[in-house]
Amino acid sequence: MKVEKGSFTLPGEAGFEKLTLELADKWGADVIRDSDGTVLSDEITNAGYGIYSTICIIRDHNEWAKKNLDKLQQTFLMTAPKVAACDSIDIALMEDFFDEQFRVNSSNASLKYWQVYDRTTDELVDRAKWSYDECSQTVHVAGITPWHNYTVSFLAYRIWEEISMYNHTTNNWDKEHIMQIDPVYSETREYLKDWMVNWCETHPTTTVVRFTSMFYNFVWIWGSSEKNRHLYSDWASYDFTVSPKMLDDFAEKYGYELTAEDFINQGKLHVTHMPGNQKKTDWMNFINRFVIDFGKELIDIVHKYGKKAYVFYDDSWVGIEPYKPEFKEFGFDGLIKCVFSGYEARLCSGVDVETHELRLHPYLFPVGLGGAPTFMEGGNPTLDAKKYWNSVRRALLRAPIDRIGLGGYLHLVQDFPDFVDYIAKISDEFRTLKVLHKAGNPYCCKTKVGVLHYWGSLRSWTLSGHFHETYMHELIHINEALSGLPVEVSFLNFEDVKNGALEHVDVIINAGAATSAWSGGDAWKDADLVEALTKWVYEGGTFIGVNEPSAVAGYDSYFRMAHVLGVDKDIVDRVCHGQWSFEVDEEAAKAVMVKDSFVSEKQKCHLTDGKAQVLVANGNNPLLTKNAFGKGQGIYMSSFEVNNANTKMLLNLILEAGKEATDGYYLTDNPDMECAFYPESRTLVVINNSEKTQETTVKTEYGVETVTLEAFDTLIKTI
Repeated sequence: MKVEKGSFTLPGEAGFEKLTLELADKWGADVIRDSDGTVLSDEITNAGYGIYSTICIIRDHNEWAKKNLDKLQQTFLMTAPKVAACDSIDIALMEDFFDEQFRVNSSNASLKYWQVYDRTTDELVDRAKWSYDECSQTVHVAGITPWHNYTVSFLAYRIWEEISMYNHTTNNWDKEHIMQIDPVYSETREYLKDWMVNWCETHPTTTVVRFTSMFYNFVWIWGSSEKNRHLYSDWASYDFTVSPKMLDDFAEKYGYELTAEDFINQGKLHVTHMPGNQKKTDWMNFINRFVIDFGKELIDIVHKYGKKAYVFYDDSWVGIEPYKPEFKEFGFDGLIKCVFSGYEARLCSGVDVETHELRLHPYLFPVGLGGAPTFMEGGNPTLDAKKYWNSVRRALLRAPIDRIGLGGYLHLVQDFPDFVDYIAKISDEFRTLKVLHKAGNPYCCKTKVGVLHYWGSLRSWTLSGHFHETYMHELIHINEALSGLPVEVSFLNFEDVKNGALEHVDVIINAGAATSAWSGGDAWKDADLVEALTKWVYEGGTFIGVNEPSAVAGYDSYFRMAHVLGVDKDIVDRVCHGQWSFEVDEEAAKAVMVKDSFVSEKQKCHLTDGKAQVLVANGNNPLLTKNAFGKGQGIYMSSFEVNNANTKMLLNLILEAGKEATDGYYLTDNPDMECAFYPESRTLVVINNSEKTQETTVKTEYGVETVTLEAFDTLIKTI
């Protein structure tokens, strides 16, 4: 198959023009970009390539910011609970927080929203009982109850942009601390529009303006102690969008006021892993509307100058919400997603935009995640690249992506020639996959899967961060497994279930801890929801529950779908009740499990009526079960951890549920290998997902193919 060059974005670097142009040729780049910390010289921008220019619209304006310190972005912070030993207490506001990131906003507009709470009784302390001392940055509270816990919630300016702060401290940047400005103020918006016009006029060679997201960063609160530097991080949180001005505007539009406590939430904040509420929904919609309206003004300016506008779906992405229908109103020409994993590639591919681009890892920095060496002594960037590509590639077999690229300091690759060669290899591999997708969709099994959680399609293919931030949640493991499987996947919320979405799926997966957004929490108190799912399973559907599915207290069973699953969790209420004995059904286990697949014990459960088949158990604790219910069935797993064997096990469970053969066409018989078949071009792609040489057979309509591949390798063959 003849594959042209292109569809690759190379990070160029002034001072390394020869290297830039050599690698542009070797990697087949058609675009050269700058990165945070690098610039492109005239020799590079005039070399005949498309040019991406990176801008983060709310940072790199320190000169203006210093003259307008009241227009920096803000957030609510809450002091750690402090015990009062008498009827008064002094609470230092900044004792717990990184003073290079935050500065107290004690303006009258801000003080209006401050709150002091008695956390022992969870009651608001009357405003007349506390005062603020500016010099000591301390709140004095009087007339209170001794031996109760007290906190202060206050507004603080963010004086160091978080992504820059991380890069500065991790990669030893020696540069001025960058502040971020807030477009909620009309003066900021006018400044930014003028800046955008001037920028476009002074960058005539730029073909694509690469917005490093828009205005508001995901929440990342740093602490004063190095023993607990990262106090809180949530990729999908809206806490960094708050300000007195935004709160006032919200009250005017929605007819009610939000308080500090609506954001602070007893110090827990509103982590995306937990179900939301109407106030959070209103605030998210309000911010989304603001970001779209002003964002479109800037994008219109870019288009006026004949340039395209792409958005980087990381960093300051909050409020963009690419899976909301309103996203189209921005007018973005493309979306770029940095990826470590397969589910992130699927997230990018599913957005309704013309161009989808992945920024691969490792990033071209000396140090990678968690301070591990990458492009420096002790690092192995080639192995890193193979492992990341191994995860991303399997998703690319299932869903198309238009472009890939890298970012960072290009000169760092000079000492790693094997890395240079490997990127050339996967660039060609990617371009071949792109051609295959253009010819037609890959073969897909008939069984359709719906993933059910609180956020539904709004959080398609994600939770609230990258895999390394959310690995402890079963659902992210399930998403990663699903990202490369030959099944159609949709993401549903609980209202979707009641509104007919079950008609379009054969399998529902509900996975997560009790009270979480992923299990569902109080949503399961809705009898109409339970009724709809029960009827659907009885008529032939399959409900797969993992960890604490459908869990909520207050009913005859802890799992609301226990009657379908045939399993319920052991809770204190049942310690005196007898339990059904059982034997593990070895034959049923062999039908779906493969060598090295497993289900770990995460919950202690019991059979409800003794009828469920037990495929895996630890003593008298059933870990993997199947329960016939009418024409359908319930499947329970105590946990799910993604790896090659468990991914194959999940596929087998799904196919069996859909009454498809687990040894059907275009499936590998080796769990360490996967494949995809593209009917229009009669092309079979087989991948080795392991660090060892592997062999597999694939049954096709044209005969059986036997394939042997080295570690992480790929075969692309016309059959």
